Amino acid sequence: MATARDLVQSADWKKEKHVPAIEAADSIKKGAVLDVNITVGKEIAHPNTTEHHIAWISVYFMAQGEKFPYQIARAEMIAHGASVQGANTSGVYTRPSINLSITTEKSGSIIAMSYCNIHGLWESAKKVTVE
Repeated sequence: MATARDLVQSADWKKEKHVPAIEAADSIKKGAVLDVNITVGKEIAHPNTTEHHIAWISVYFMAQGEKFPYQIARAEMIAHGASVQGANTSGVYTRPSINLSITTEKSGSIIAMSYCNIHGLWESAKKVTVE
């Protein structure tokens, strides 16, 4: 029987278009604002069509010493070119990218997950040190 862990894929985002690329500082001062940018298809563009698209991105923070992560953001990518005239006819497309800011008093990891309607779940992580 498969578990959720078996369904998640990861790779280098510079070589795989499905992996969320996380851009954030490596370290911050305690309580400082951490700006985070997450993009799917940063180096290799991901298709954004009715038939093949990124449906959502979820972002978590796994604080050092904690048992469970904190969900800090979720964005749904809803426009994939569909209209009442049919697939890929609207000319309106959502780019799979989100920007957010957080503060934390603990070091930990930002974890981003994305979902491709054809290729499933993908994740990446970035460590952040609080000084």
